[in-house]
Amino acid sequence: MDWTQFNIPEEAKAILKQAPRVISPASEQELTDLACGGRESNAFEVAYDVPGVGRVVEAHVARVRNGIAANYLEPYMRRRDPNCLVVGDDLPTDKPRFAERFGKPFEELRQQTFDWLKTQELLVFAFNAGADEIGLSALVLCPANAGFFALGLAMLQGMIPPAEIPADFHPSAVVYIAPVFRHTHFQGKQVVVHNRLPGVYEMFSYNLYPGPSAKKGVYGMLLNLGEKEGWTTAHCSTVRVITPYDNEITLMHEGASGGGKSEMLEQAHRAPDGRWLLGRNLVTGEERYLQIPRACELRPVTDDMALCHPSIQANHGKLRLKDAERAWFVRVDHIRRYGTDPFLEGLTAQPERPLLFLNIDAVPGSRALIWEHIEDAPGKPCPNPRVIIPRAIVPNIIHGSVTVDIRSFGVRTPPCTRENPSYGIIGLFHILPPALAWLWRLAAPRGHDNPSIVHEEGMSSEGVGSYWPFSSGLQVRHANILLDQFAAYRRMRYILVPNQHIGAWKVGFMAQWIAREYLARRGSARFRPEQIRPARCALLGYAMHQMQVEGQQIARWFLQVDTQPEVGEEGYDQGAKILYEFFRRTLQPFLTEDLDPLGRQIITCALDRGTLQDFEALIPAE
Repeated sequence: MDWTQFNIPEEAKAILKQAPRVISPASEQELTDLACGGRESNAFEVAYDVPGVGRVVEAHVARVRNGIAANYLEPYMRRRDPNCLVVGDDLPTDKPRFAERFGKPFEELRQQTFDWLKTQELLVFAFNAGADEIGLSALVLCPANAGFFALGLAMLQGMIPPAEIPADFHPSAVVYIAPVFRHTHFQGKQVVVHNRLPGVYEMFSYNLYPGPSAKKGVYGMLLNLGEKEGWTTAHCSTVRVITPYDNEITLMHEGASGGGKSEMLEQAHRAPDGRWLLGRNLVTGEERYLQIPRACELRPVTDDMALCHPSIQANHGKLRLKDAERAWFVRVDHIRRYGTDPFLEGLTAQPERPLLFLNIDAVPGSRALIWEHIEDAPGKPCPNPRVIIPRAIVPNIIHGSVTVDIRSFGVRTPPCTRENPSYGIIGLFHILPPALAWLWRLAAPRGHDNPSIVHEEGMSSEGVGSYWPFSSGLQVRHANILLDQFAAYRRMRYILVPNQHIGAWKVGFMAQWIAREYLARRGSARFRPEQIRPARCALLGYAMHQMQVEGQQIARWFLQVDTQPEVGEEGYDQGAKILYEFFRRTLQPFLTEDLDPLGRQIITCALDRGTLQDFEALIPAE
């Protein structure tokens, strides 16, 4: 493959001319073989000679019966570092610049990276970020011994076989993979440098965990494109829900990493006797169950990234979107034993084509099982086991764009009691007016015990849209783009859903599964006054007052946390105080002269502790 015949950047041409060997894979199967060191090999060690350090092993790769299992030696490398993104250019940004963080311009390291790549055997392929007709063309240059990383990128974003690359191929983005510099320049930390140049978006990945680069790094490219053109790629899963009575709704579920996006595409986990464990009281040990003989049918649309491009909108008061990925990066930390999720277990144990498993304990020739998580330490399972699943093998998946009926936001919540108050005061689900729904996407709590990222103490924000860690641009610009959505699409219903805890009750992801079943069965019916009440904390909109699922009444303490005897009004109000302080701290930076005047009104209303009616008046729902 002669890449120099295409209109690719001169730096990439120079690397490909001088590299001792350039491999242009034509298929995922070829990348699968390369990940293991060759067609006849079943195991491979990804290692580099690091100047001043010696040989450093990054990962062990095993060929298993259902794909490839890759495991990092360092527990730190098994989760995304939320502070990995730095900006190498001089264009406007609210993110740390390389020169500010490391004390020198990026250009020197950029050239060193090119020089190092010229000495390596390389894997090179082209792909389209986003959808074929929406997004941007890209090229990736990766060390050949990191074939498992290239495989993950190819699965997530697709790859264009060399024979199908058009003669006028001109990439708008180039991804350079150089893991050795993690040790020579960054004290072993994950760093991804985004360098926005005229005509090309460069991304330098100085680590081999796909999360910050192959997935979220490419996400950053799409966000940059949307920032320039006035649209966004939402951080969400989307599912069409079909009730046993053939009623249909489409639900879009946003949230920070760990906020329940992938879980919204799963059927609720049942106890051995078929019941749904609604929750277990952490104080009394009491358990509450629901019996739902037949759950709704699920037809997934997106898992994590959704294009909200103007070309697919119908201007009928509801948002339309489509998937931005070819495969899904599914976290399976909640699958801890056989039989927890038979659908996902069967799909991954006997897939139609090889999968890529990360942080799953498997040996060459075995079958990788998604409940066999590698341990970070003896007796301490890795909290972020993953599997990459191609859309093509997901049953009943929906291709193309869909219209959203309900837009949900998920929050990981800690336990809350009177003695230990916290922001875990969110009931089973809350109904939000559009203005409040927009505010929650600005605050975007990262949440309690987040399994997807390196741990941070206290309550922190994932940032605007819950996608801010992946963006290289300006947060107020993204806030305005999102506000335009909420002001334009007023025929949608907005809800807020917790996961993990509701007050003193451990619930896992059951709240969002029950909300999904309930709202699908209701369809477009409006809530009657006796069914909802303004929440005691105005930031939570309306709380459910009465809720019945398949003839079974949900106890009010799951709907209104202040009614739990373990919490009470005192514990609830302390939790509300924590929430208000978090919103104050998070929203203040948005109050700049570039913020849309309507956005300023909404934020000011929150800072002044406005009422629910005040928020409703700012963006009236239709």
